[in-house]
Formats: sequence, structure tokens, C-alpha cells
Amino acid sequence: MISIEAKAVLLDMDGTLVESTHNVELIWTQWCRDNGIPPERVLAICHGVRSRDIIRQVAPHLDLERHIALLDELEISHFAGVSALPGAAGFLRDIGPLPWAVVTSASRRVALHKLAACGLRVPAILIGSQDVVLGKPDAEPYLLAARRLGIDPGDCLVFEDAPAGIASALAAGCRAVQVGGEQACYGAVEGIIQSWRQISVASLADGAIRLALSPPAG
Repeated sequence: MISIEAKAVLLDMDGTLVESTHNVELIWTQWCRDNGIPPERVLAICHGVRSRDIIRQVAPHLDLERHIALLDELEISHFAGVSALPGAAGFLRDIGPLPWAVVTSASRRVALHKLAACGLRVPAILIGSQDVVLGKPDAEPYLLAARRLGIDPGDCLVFEDAPAGIASALAAGCRAVQVGGEQACYGAVEGIIQSWRQISVASLADGAIRLALSPPAG
């Protein structure tokens, strides 16, 4: 069992709180086919990265803002199969009044829609794609979240599923737990969980929490 203390929790959304990986891949595949781009080029880089940065990389000739808006509409309208990951709602309840934020490469509009539609708590602090100049894997998103919470990045624990997001968290000086996968993306990852139900939360006298990460069942 792994035990970690933290004064704040920062969470990615897609693939971390919300099961949307298949949905995201379907949307990008449709967009690629509509624009004459081989889908495999985008599917290899899309997880955890802003649509803005993907379009700039694979299709710099397109009207950037128009296609960002189009992809947002596709994410909101193509919502079948998207749900909260098991145990995610309970974890957000268990952390209680602890400072926390969602840090996502989705737009604020898409993020708020997904969290509400999945029945998850909506944080007071939400860092979306439009809130930063540089998206993941740059450190800026997690540095901004820590600053807005008023917590030192080193006292923040990040939960992330994608290599780009984990790289962003570590670059910001945060500690990171990987959600999903058999092998850690980076050696500095504190641990790996396959389910939110592997985590138990205990409040500490100084307002921080201690999280115990149990091995996966079975």
C-alpha cells in the first residue's frame, strides 16, 4: 500500500474522472476524415493535448478558431457512452473541503458539460484549454491551478492518465498518480491506480489529507 499526503488535489478530466476515450477517438477520426487527414496521425497524439495544439500540428492551413469550435460542438453533441469512471464521484465526495481543481485540455464549456452530465462535483477552480498560453505537456496548466488555489505545487497531488498530462504535472513540481496503465509513464510517478475505489482518504489535523492507494482487486 502506498500512502501520500497532500494539501490539494488536481485532477485531469478525460480518462481520469470521465470515461470518454472511445468517444474522443471517434470525434477525432470523424474530423480527420472530413478534412482529408490520416486519422492515425491524430490518434497517436490527441490524448491529453488541446485541440488547438493538435490542429496546429497536423493542419496549420485550416481556420484554427472555426475548427476548435466545431470540435467542441462534436464533443457536446456526441455524448453517448461517456460516463464517470467508477468511484470518481465518491472520491470527490471523500476529499470534502480540501482545495481541488480540474485541469483539462478540453475547453471550459466542454468540461463543465461533461462534469455536470456525468453527475460529478464541479470545482470552484477549473483550468481549461483557453486559460493557458501553453497546454500540456507544458507545466503552465498545473502551475496556474496551484497558484489559483494558493497552494505550493509541491504540496499538490495530481491524478492523470495521459503521458502529456503527467509530464505537465511533474514539470510543474507536483506529485503525480497515474490513472490506468500497467507501467508508469515516468519514473517519478508516485503510484498507479486502475480504479478510484483503490483509494481511501483520511483527513489530517492541518487540513491536509492522507491518501492510501491499495493494490487493484483480483
